[in-house]
Amino acid sequence: ARIDECLEPFGLTFSRFEVLMLLSFSRKGSLPLGKIGVRLQVHAASVTNAIDRLEVSGLVERIPHPTDGRTTLARITPAGRRLARRAVAVLNREVFDDPGLQRDDLRSTIDALTVLRHRAGDFTIDTTGATTVGVGESVRPTGPGGQ
Repeated sequence: ARIDECLEPFGLTFSRFEVLMLLSFSRKGSLPLGKIGVRLQVHAASVTNAIDRLEVSGLVERIPHPTDGRTTLARITPAGRRLARRAVAVLNREVFDDPGLQRDDLRSTIDALTVLRHRAGDFTIDTTGATTVGVGESVRPTGPGGQ
């Protein structure tokens, strides 16, 4: 509810925010619609709905895939990037800066979730201990079983 409240002034729902963030994290700022659904683990109809609304707002555009004529890409626009950055700043300040846990408890929680996500196949841990997460983010787990 706190996240929805923070996103409302931006005209975003959490699902549309997730799409914007996924596109902003991608190398080229674009992804096939099907891949968006897989990465966000949502039904294709939900992706289509989110892209439709983001497109009407000028935050995303549909473009043809450069090598596969059957595939359409969703590409974040400069306005979409700006809005996503502003929304992230508000979410960080209003929701994530103080999750309500002491530092040690927070670290233990992150380490436990890292182990669970690793075992579920969400990412791999390389030989240096760095973790590659689904969209290219790297983390370095520190707790038991995290390396």
